[in-house]
Amino acid sequence: MKAPAFWYQSAGPKAALLSPLGQLYRAGGKIRRAFANPYKAPAPVICVGNVVAGGAGKTPTALAFAHILQQQGGKPVFVTRGYGGMEYGPLHVDPERHNVRDVGDEALILACAAPCWIGRNRADAVRVAASNATHIIMDDGLQNPTVASTTSLLVIDGGVGLGNGQIIPAGPLRESLADALSRVAAVVMIGEDKQGLTPRLNKPVLHARIMPRLPEDFSREKLCFGFAGIGRPEKFFASCREAGLTLVETRAFPDHHLFSEAELKEMVARADRDELRLITTAKDWVRLPDHYRAQVTVLPVELVFEDATQVSRFLHAN
Repeated sequence: MKAPAFWYQSAGPKAALLSPLGQLYRAGGKIRRAFANPYKAPAPVICVGNVVAGGAGKTPTALAFAHILQQQGGKPVFVTRGYGGMEYGPLHVDPERHNVRDVGDEALILACAAPCWIGRNRADAVRVAASNATHIIMDDGLQNPTVASTTSLLVIDGGVGLGNGQIIPAGPLRESLADALSRVAAVVMIGEDKQGLTPRLNKPVLHARIMPRLPEDFSREKLCFGFAGIGRPEKFFASCREAGLTLVETRAFPDHHLFSEAELKEMVARADRDELRLITTAKDWVRLPDHYRAQVTVLPVELVFEDATQVSRFLHAN
């Protein structure tokens, strides 16, 4: 699903008309949390969540936390819902055996970095994942009250912030900012804070940015055709340009988009005709049929914190 344009514009008549429904949505979340009996895992649970519908950078943040913990001798495991997959779980994700239709794209990416479990019932997934883990990292789950988090972090994409600040369906928020902040220990601000949110947060802010990591032998001379089906494709295109790539054409698709044969044939034909390199994200690449993967290059990216020592202290203090 593509977010409505008015979600990221100044509040207008559509948002005003839908605002009462947004308050009902908020009330539903509050009631769900009030009656929840969250499962308490035997290992610390780090919840990496966001407050907007769609991508904010949760998965790169979860990967960065896992890397920090692994460097310190920890054995983190991931738990995620498995959005876009058919498996109900709890299921230990095996990238050699499972595909995107089984477990979704995010789980496949996470499983390449550390053990990953998916489950529609988050508590059941955490229960089985905790057996051999020093830390459990939940990718998403801030609005899911079924698991008690040791610490929760709110990820914000600084480029778009909170949109019009309204709650679904009037805007992109899953809950109010105040409600989310009441349950988190810190905020991860990715990129420039263009809405100037930081002074309003009253929480520690861990500043980070998405960095492209092209291999040293990667040629930047060939012109590129970039495509992406993520929360904000423009962020990927900006990363391509930051890496020194020349994008002759770009194509944006909805988040978690499953590419059709016709779409892929058309893009491959366009790239072949004009001698362009097709380039996409790791999350999009795992959604490609096997016979197309050799024709598409992945732009590797990494979440880099401005102060890694601050993040490390934070993870162990909470």
